[in-house]
Amino acid sequence: MLLDYAERMWRGEASMDGLLADGSMWGTAHDVTDGVAVVAGFSNVTVFRTAEGLLLFDTGVGFAAQATYDAVRRWSTDPVRYAVYSHGHVDHVGGMPPFDAEAGERPVVIAHEDVARRFDRYRLTGGYNEVINRRQFGVPQLQWPREFRYPDRTVRDQYTVDFGGLTFALRHARGETDDHLWAHVPELDMVLPGDLFIWNAPNCGNPQKAQRYPAEWAAALRAMADLHASFLVPSHGPPVVGADRVRAALTDTAEYLESLLGQTLELMNRGARLDEIVHAVTVPAHLAAKPYLRPAYDEPEFIVRNIWRLYGGWWDGDPASLKPAPAAREAAVLAELSGGARVLAERATRALVEDEPRIAARLAELALRAAPSDEDIQATHRAVFTALADAATSTMARGIYRATSQ
Repeated sequence: MLLDYAERMWRGEASMDGLLADGSMWGTAHDVTDGVAVVAGFSNVTVFRTAEGLLLFDTGVGFAAQATYDAVRRWSTDPVRYAVYSHGHVDHVGGMPPFDAEAGERPVVIAHEDVARRFDRYRLTGGYNEVINRRQFGVPQLQWPREFRYPDRTVRDQYTVDFGGLTFALRHARGETDDHLWAHVPELDMVLPGDLFIWNAPNCGNPQKAQRYPAEWAAALRAMADLHASFLVPSHGPPVVGADRVRAALTDTAEYLESLLGQTLELMNRGARLDEIVHAVTVPAHLAAKPYLRPAYDEPEFIVRNIWRLYGGWWDGDPASLKPAPAAREAAVLAELSGGARVLAERATRALVEDEPRIAARLAELALRAAPSDEDIQATHRAVFTALADAATSTMARGIYRATSQ
C-alpha cells in the first residue's frame, strides 16, 4: 500500500500532505523488499531483519513509540540489536523505550557524536522548543521531551556496521542538522537519506530552528546519487524505487539547493541587502515543477534567509534595522503620522483586498502594536493573519500565521 502511494506521489497525483493527513497507513510495517519494512508515521522507522536480529534506522517520535513498537513486533519478534539515529530531531529518536524495556540485552544505539550535544541543548531550551513547535505544527498541547535516549556508540565522519550479512555504511553530512547520518546498504542496493530527502522542498530554511547547511547537504545528495542505488528509503514519506528515479530525486534536490545557494551568494557578493535578495532569488522552473520539490513544508525564501545567516550574519544590511527602536514605539510614531492606529488597520484591510498580503500583514501588526487594546484593531489583525494562514502553502508559514491569528 505504501509503495502504491509512492507511485501516485511520483506522478504528482498525491502529496506528503495527503499522506500525513490520512494516517490510514500509519502504525503499519510496509514491506519494501525482502527483509526490509517501513513503519510509516509522522516520521518513519525502517526495519531490517537479519539472521542475527533486527536493526532499526530511526526510531520515530515519542508519542507514537508504542504504536511503532507494536508494528515492528507484528512484523517480527526477533530481538532488536541495533538502532541508528539519522539525526537528533525528536521525531527520529523517541521510539526506543519499549525496545529498551524488553528482556535481554538492550539494543545498541548508534548516532553522530553531535547528537548528545543536541540533547543537552534541548534539555536547556525545553520551554522554548515547546513554544516554537506548538506554533509550527499548530498543536497547543504538544509536550517537548525532557529526557532522551543517548547513543551508545558515536560516529564522527563514517562508520560501518556489519550485521547479519548486511553492511550499513554510515556517513556524516551536515544538512538539515549538524549531526546527520545517511546510510548505504550495498547488498540491498539501498540508500537511507534520513531527512536529506523528504518528498518536499528541503527543510533548509526553517525560520524558528537552528542553522542548516545547503552546500554540504547538496554534496551528500550527489554522493548518494553516485551509488546508483535502486531503493531510496527516506525517514519521511514512502520509498523511491528504481535506479533512474532515485538518481533524479537526489540530483534534483541537490540542484535545487545549489541554485538557491549560488543565486544568493552572487547577490551577497555584489553588496545586495537581504530584502533585495529574498525577492530576487527564484527556483528554476524545471525544479519547481517536480512533485517531490513542492514548498509544502519549507519555502525558498526561508532558505535564502538561512543562507544569509550562514554566510553573512544576522544584520540584513538595512542601517535602520541595526539598532531599531522598540517595536511598540515605532508603531506609535507611524500611527501618529498616518492619522491613528485605525487608519493603519483600515489600510491593512484594503491591502488584503488588493492582493498585497505582505503589506496587509505589516500594517495590521503595526496597528496592533500601536493600540493593543483596541478591539476593532484586534479583529482586523485576526482577520488579516487568518487570511494569510489560509493562503499559506508551507507548514512553516501556516503555523506562524495561524498562531498569530488566535
